[in-house]
Parts: sequence; structure tokens; C-alpha cells
Amino acid sequence: MRRELFLRIVHALETRRVLPRREDAAHRKGPSPLTKCTVALRQLAYGTTADMFDEYLHVGDTTGRQCLRGEANSPVGIRYPPQRLSLKRSLTRDLWIWHAHFGVAGSNNDINVLNSSSLFTEQCNGNSLVISFTASGRQHHKGYYLADGIYPRWPVFLKTISCPTGARREFFAAKQEAARKDVERGFGVLQARWGIVKCPARSWYMHHIANIMYACIILHNMIIHDEGRAASQWSDDEAAPSAGHAAPPVVRGLPYGLSERLQAQESMRNQQAHLDLMNDMIEEV
Repeated sequence: MRRELFLRIVHALETRRVLPRREDAAHRKGPSPLTKCTVALRQLAYGTTADMFDEYLHVGDTTGRQCLRGEANSPVGIRYPPQRLSLKRSLTRDLWIWHAHFGVAGSNNDINVLNSSSLFTEQCNGNSLVISFTASGRQHHKGYYLADGIYPRWPVFLKTISCPTGARREFFAAKQEAARKDVERGFGVLQARWGIVKCPARSWYMHHIANIMYACIILHNMIIHDEGRAASQWSDDEAAPSAGHAAPPVVRGLPYGLSERLQAQESMRNQQAHLDLMNDMIEEV
């Protein structure tokens, strides 16, 4: 990023006392917010451990980890201008975990990662996002993820068609694969800019993973906006300012009981519901 943007971020963190400068028992001042912000951004950019910068910046590993957590926990305070994020915390967290499992010794294909993932835990417990949409005249009450052919036939997956027959299915497969490729490319851009996203996520707590991904997305949007090459239009009104607009409030359901959880798990694996979703979406597209 440019020097002006970096100093703007440092000033915002210093104003909100996210990275305060403290004194030790001998009344010697510790690292400045400028140094702490440098440590945090270097960890994000290069994906190295905090003790890599103890000699160059004179910051210990404990302080380095605290700086990274402090900057990642305050993305709203450092973003400029306000951005409307296209990815939620839970999705970005699981997307990082999903990619971090691959390349590790052992058989870690998509199905093994899915079986060990807690991606649909909130949905089975009843406190997931309340989603409802209409496709081809039919009401659906579950959100879905774009997936390829290896994933099971669940109504939470909108899969591509390997060998489409007919113009409608060919057109749907092309649109689904194009949208899925956009998601993969978007994550690839984050990996290219922020080296920490390439690293394994096993050593981080769940909420830290979500905050780091959230901060990487916001910082990426800030850099794009600062360089004058905005990747998205945050408002449909061309005459509106570039400050973006607020996202609708998130609505979640109430926790389920045991019988409701079992029913939710069964409905999430209903193959007939998956076929209904596929047929409706093919007609809708």
C-alpha cells in the first residue's frame, strides 16, 4: 500500500487506542503505534511468525501477536471509506480452513474436509442466518453454496452439471461455473496479497481466523480504493458518493431442541430437496 494510506491506518488505530503505547516499570515507553502497525501488517503480508521481527523492529513475539489481534479485531475502525463486504465472517473463516487443510500430509480431499468441518453446525442448531428465496415459483428456506460434482446431493449445495444435456442445462452449468470461479479467484487475490491466508490455520482460534480474514478483505478494499481502481460499485446510483451503503441487518433463528436438530440434519441431507433446488434454479436461470 502507499505510504499515505499506511499512515492513515496508523492514525486511525492510534486515535481509537487500539495499539496504545505503554510504559514499563522503569517508565520507558514501549513500541509506538507506528511500529506495532508495521508488525501487524508484516505478519498479514508475509505470513511469518511474530518473532521474525524482534531484531529488526525490537518487538517481542507476544507483543507481535497482540498487535495482530488488535488490528484484526478492529476492522471497522481502520476501514476508509466504509465498505460493504461481500463475504461474511463465518464464510471467510471456513474458506480459509478449507484451503489450509489441503497440502497437508494425508488424504484431505473435499469430502474429508467436509466431514470434519463445522460449517453447517449453526444451521443444524437452528441459529443460522434466516434465508428465504423463491426460484421458479417455489419457496426455499436454506442458503446454498456453489460446489462441483464431488460434493453430496444436499440442498445446501448448488452443484454444476458434469455432462449437461439440452440448452437450459448447458446455460445453467456455464453460469454456475462462472460464479464459482469468481469466488475462487477472489480468494486467490487475497492469498496473493496477504501471505497469512496461505498458511495453515490450525494454530489460530476460530474467532481470530474470522477477524484476520475480515481485516484482509477490508484492507484489500482500502488499497484498491486508494489506488483509484475500485473493483465494485457499492451503490446503484451513479451520483451517490463512494462511501457505500449499509447492509441489511442479520436475522438469526432460535436454537433448536434435540428432536428439531435431528430433523434439521435430516432435511439438510435430503436428496429430493437437492433435486428440487437444482430443477428450480435451472428454470430460474
